[in-house]
Amino acid sequence: MSNRIIICEASEIITTGLYDILQGAGCDVVARLDNPEQLCEKILACDANMLIINPILLGHSERNLPSQLVKEHQQLSVIAIVTTYIDPSLLKSYDAVIEINDSKPKITNKIGQIVKNNDKKETNDDVELSKREIDVLVAVAKGMMNKEIADQMNISIHTVISHRKNITRKTGIKSVSGLTVYALLNNLIDENEVYK
Repeated sequence: MSNRIIICEASEIITTGLYDILQGAGCDVVARLDNPEQLCEKILACDANMLIINPILLGHSERNLPSQLVKEHQQLSVIAIVTTYIDPSLLKSYDAVIEINDSKPKITNKIGQIVKNNDKKETNDDVELSKREIDVLVAVAKGMMNKEIADQMNISIHTVISHRKNITRKTGIKSVSGLTVYALLNNLIDENEVYK
């Protein structure tokens, strides 16, 4: 998978500098946002696997957003771009931290390390579905639509779609009938639970 990055930073000077460094390092910056409002939609629409965000843009109620995004988009790595002092405990949920005074080689090195870790993750974890992905798979196999699944599990449709993408990527199965057979073969559902 190519490095598809979203930058979420209010300062155009910082965003432009990051963009130039990342493009030079062979990364693909697929979106630039100046606030986190449409982040979930952009991550899905751009199929991003990396997010660089300034934690200052997150209000007190949004401080858990990085962890939440990673739960919803398992392929996503979240990197903090720190432009001023931030309590170090708030930076623990990020995969890496880029400081405002980091040199170009240091930034590309940090991004390279995350890419390496993601490659390892993909080769090790791809076969195993998460608990939430199994729940979505079972619902799909029972003939439920995305909206029904979202309502039943109390999650957004975007999250359901994200889980379905992960299921397809991990299993290699694209059709509903194929996923139903997969669920039956792995004893995730009973034959009489399948919608006919």
